[in-house]
Amino acid sequence: MVLKMAKQKRKIKKIDNVTARQVTFCKRRRGIFKKAQELSVLCDAKVALLVFSATGKLYEYASSSMKDILTRYNQHFHDINQTQGPLELQVEDNNYTELKKEVAAKTQQLRRIKGEAFEGLNLDDVQHLEERLEDGLKRVIKTKEKLIENEIVALQKKVRALLNL
Repeated sequence: MVLKMAKQKRKIKKIDNVTARQVTFCKRRRGIFKKAQELSVLCDAKVALLVFSATGKLYEYASSSMKDILTRYNQHFHDINQTQGPLELQVEDNNYTELKKEVAAKTQQLRRIKGEAFEGLNLDDVQHLEERLEDGLKRVIKTKEKLIENEIVALQKKVRALLNL
């Protein structure tokens, strides 16, 4: 019977042995270049990969011309930096406009609830406003009744405490 040893997870840290580190670098470099080539072929992606070893030696892989890919990257990076400022301003302007509209609508609602600014309302709007006001009045009355009840209970406790003295 043959027992297979499962691969154990290794903690990622710098390999102290220089020879082992160089061997691992070479194997992993070949592996990552192979993955880059597979990504390029399978997904029709333009891939460029630059690796500098610990000694400063450059290793590179490009699915097409490295120069073309780097030129495209630089152009893309430049385009993003140019459009980012105005795009952020557009988003801020849109947010500001939306908030301004919302504040205006809420201000109008408040004026109507206070009994001002009824112009432009039809019968259905006025009835809806009346219902909202009635609901609000009911909530105010309930709150007032609860406060009065609490006050009565507190006064009754004071009276009992005074009578027990």
